This record gives sequence, C-alpha cells and structure tokens, in this order.
Amino acid sequence: MVIIGITGTLGAGKGTIVDYLTKTKGFNHYSVRAFITIEIQKRKMEVNRDSMVLVANELRSQNHPAYIIEQLFEQAAQSGNNCIIESLRTPGEVDHLRSKPSFYLFAVDADPQTRYDRIVVRSGETDQVSYEEFIMNEEREMHGTDPNKQNISKCIEMADFSLVNNGSMEELHQQTEEILKIIL
Repeated sequence: MVIIGITGTLGAGKGTIVDYLTKTKGFNHYSVRAFITIEIQKRKMEVNRDSMVLVANELRSQNHPAYIIEQLFEQAAQSGNNCIIESLRTPGEVDHLRSKPSFYLFAVDADPQTRYDRIVVRSGETDQVSYEEFIMNEEREMHGTDPNKQNISKCIEMADFSLVNNGSMEELHQQTEEILKIIL
C-alpha cells in the first residue's frame, strides 16, 4: 500500500492530481477538507475558508498537530489500497505520515494569478473571494509558527516530489506519471 500525501498552495492543482490518481490509478482519496466540513456542519457553522481554518486549528490544538491526518490515515490503512491524503498543511501532519511505510509527499505550486483564476472557475464554497483576499488567506496559511496551525511553506519544503502546474492539465498528469514510475 502506497500513501501519497499532497500539499501545496491554494488553487495549485492538488485536486487535479487527486482526480487523476483516483480515476486512472485506482487510488482511494481521503480529504482533509471533507473531514473538516463534516465537523463544521456538526457545529452548524457556515462552510467557508475562515471556518475551515478555525475548526482545523481547534481540532489540532484540542488533540495534537497531526490529529486530522491521523484520523484519515486510519481510514486509509483499513482500506489496504493505494491512497492519497489531501491536503497536508502542518509539519506535524507530514511527520506523522513519514513514520508510516511507503509514504510520499507531493507538493504542487503555480503562479498566484494562475491559481486565483482557477479557483474563480472552480467556484467552491471557500473560493468566493477577491484576489486580495485570496493572497491574504494564503499568507495566513503559509508561515505559521504554532504547530497546530497551517505552515504550508514548511510542508512544501518537506516534499519528496514537487510539481509546478503553470501549464495544462495534461502536463500536470505527465509530471505525476513520471513520479509514479519512481514510487510504484
């Protein structure tokens, strides 16, 4: 069983990689966003980026920095299949999965304007923001020093493989295939 964790900047293409791996390679998908959304709905809060960050940080601080990923890993381990866990946002989450056999961390990035244009098209619950808000949200999540809060830049540094997604979907799929030749 191979476990791929995926991290990266907002709108960089994490979901595109997930879709590719689930649809063409049979990977099971475990989503931090979905896990947190369920918790937000239990609390009868509005699902938006602020709620996502607040609830994720609370879950981590009430339990431990890798709590969410630990829950998702337990589900993945029970499946016995190759899995992808999306999206790692704290170094503690990466460290937790590093202790597991056959774990690889992918990081994906793209130019900020390209990423913003993608989230506008995606139009998800947390994507209804101006470009300025997009940049502010990303800055808030990039360089945290509290182990229970997001530090995406550190997670990107910890990656085994980095993908740059400024081109087409096909180019991103090709980069993914090159990595799969190494790890599978």
